[in-house]
Amino acid sequence: MKMKRPLTASKVIFISLAFGLCLLLAVAISLLLGTAEVSFQKMMALLSGSLGADDPARLILLRIRLPRIILAALVGFSLSLGGVIFQALLRNPLADPFILGISSGAALGAVLGIFLGFTFSLGVPFMSFAGALLSLYLVVLLGARKMGMESSTILLTGVIFNAFFTAIIMFFISTTADSRLYSMLYWLYGDLSQSRYGPLLILVPVLLMASLILYSFAKDLNLITAGEETAFQLGSEVERTKKLCLILVSLVIGLVVSFSGLIGFVGLIVPHLARMAFGSDHRLLIPVASLGGAIFLIAADTLARTLISPSELPVGVITAFLGAPFFIYLLKKKGSQWSQS
Repeated sequence: MKMKRPLTASKVIFISLAFGLCLLLAVAISLLLGTAEVSFQKMMALLSGSLGADDPARLILLRIRLPRIILAALVGFSLSLGGVIFQALLRNPLADPFILGISSGAALGAVLGIFLGFTFSLGVPFMSFAGALLSLYLVVLLGARKMGMESSTILLTGVIFNAFFTAIIMFFISTTADSRLYSMLYWLYGDLSQSRYGPLLILVPVLLMASLILYSFAKDLNLITAGEETAFQLGSEVERTKKLCLILVSLVIGLVVSFSGLIGFVGLIVPHLARMAFGSDHRLLIPVASLGGAIFLIAADTLARTLISPSELPVGVITAFLGAPFFIYLLKKKGSQWSQS
């Protein structure tokens, strides 16, 4: 029997850098694709600084496509990161922020924030975070007998809350005369078309800090995946790890949902594929799945804005088309290497 080589820091760095290069390639390709044709020569001229200030390609690349692509990368990174954490804590490959109702809770908070007249600079993200935390609290409270969670029960509870929060959102949209809430209908299916550089200044530092903290728990997540009792016996502070990770993921999901709308299944598909390809060691799985999520959502959003050009689809429609069959596949193959609580 062939012995499995231990994971080294150099291997983690090498594979992460390879995925980082793939991400840059995805950004470059996505910049070239769209309703308006922009040549490769124009993009190279922009990078070299020789593109004229009044050239329409500069406006298209820098003001329209680039902020949207960066937002897609950050959202995909966040959703996939959240999926990795939830799947580890619940020891269930079907867990992700969308299915567990965290995303819909964040969306409900954002809708309430807009209804109350809050701005997207601070008020709406705060309400979105509060909605994500409320959803998480309710799912854990009703779906767990104690903080040592029964994964299948919590998963089912999350699905129920997801449907319930979505129904409340649709009630607000259907009964209000506020035009801002009517425009939310498109946003609820995942809309990156209104991306600007302003939100990125909020998302980047929060996501960077949360990612570093979550990565510091990689070894604890490995132990929890093997079993909570085993993790406790080996010295892991299970309760502290779970609570802090859940709060951080809720913060990140709440923020990205307030700017991107509901985009499902990214946190389900990408972490599972990363685990199949690279194993379940979270020292490697976290960076690979997160960067893979960024690449995946850039590709999905590029497809959404080019598939029926000059019109475009909500990116959530594309991810749902891909994610729903994958979810059914995982339901059928649920007997993974993880033990079920």
